[in-house]
Amino acid sequence: MAIPTTLPSPAAGAGQRRSVWRRLGQNRALAFGGGLLLLIVLIALLAPWISPHDPYTQNLANRTIPPVWYEKGSWLHPLGTDQLGRDYLSRLFYGARISLLIGVSVALISGLIGTTMGLLAGYFGGKTDMFVSFLVTTRLSMPVILVALATVAIVGGSLTVVILVLGLLKWDRFAVVMRSATQQVRSLEYIAAAQSAGASTLRIVLTEVLPNVVPHLIVIATLEAASAILLEAALSFLGLGVQPPLPSWGLMISEAKAYMFFSFWLIAIPGTALALLIFAINLAGDGLHQLLTPDERA
Repeated sequence: MAIPTTLPSPAAGAGQRRSVWRRLGQNRALAFGGGLLLLIVLIALLAPWISPHDPYTQNLANRTIPPVWYEKGSWLHPLGTDQLGRDYLSRLFYGARISLLIGVSVALISGLIGTTMGLLAGYFGGKTDMFVSFLVTTRLSMPVILVALATVAIVGGSLTVVILVLGLLKWDRFAVVMRSATQQVRSLEYIAAAQSAGASTLRIVLTEVLPNVVPHLIVIATLEAASAILLEAALSFLGLGVQPPLPSWGLMISEAKAYMFFSFWLIAIPGTALALLIFAINLAGDGLHQLLTPDERA
C-alpha cells in the first residue's frame, strides 16, 4: 500500500521564513545585543584597515594627548595617545581582536570539555554520573581566579597561556547544565524510539540529544565567553595576563592606572569598551535563548 506524502508548498516555506524574521524583529534583546556585538566584531576584523596609526608605534613627544573633545585634543589622534605616545584609537581597535579571540577560544575549549562530560553523565548515569559529579565538585572547590593567578605566575603570562588556563578551568558550568538538560531529554519518547530502532548510542547522543540541548549550550557559551574576557582583563591588570606591547583592554587599563588622576580617559575609554562588549555578549545570548527555546517564546 502506497504511503501518501505531502510536500511543503513554497507558500508555506515563505510563511515560515516570515515568521522567523518576525520573531527576530520582536526580539529586542537579540537585535540590540547582536547588532552591538556585530559592530565590535567588524571593528576587530577590519582593524588593520580602519586604524589611523600603527598601535605599536611609540612617539614620546606626543605622550598623553587628550581626546578630540578636550581643548588640547587633535583629530590626528581622535581618542588621544597613551603614556608612550601610541594612538589610543588604534590600540582600542586591535584590543577588540584580543578580547574576542580569548572569549571565543575559551568558550570553545571549555565548552568541548564540559559538554562532553555533561552528555556522558546525563545519558549514562550511574557510576559515570558519580565520577563526573566528583570532578565538577572538585573543580568548584578551586577558585578560578586564584588558580589562574598561580598557574600563570608559575608558567608565565602570554596570550596562549591565558587561553589554555581559562579554557581548562571554566568547563564546570557547561558540565552541570548539559548533565541536567541531557537527563530531561533522555526520558522523552523519541529517545526510546531511537533505541528501539537499533540506533547506536553515539548516534542517539549526537543526533537526538545534542540538538535538543543546543539552546542551553548557547546561553552558557555566551556567559562563559563574557566571563573569560573579564578574567583576562583582571589577569592583565595584575600583570599576569597578556603581556606588552599587545593592546589588551585589561592591560591598557593597568598601564593607565598611574595616570588616572591626570588623564582619566586612559582608563575610561578601554573600560567603557570592555563593559560594552560584555553587555553585548550577554544580551545577544539571552536573545538567542528566547528565540530558540519554545517555552521562552510562548
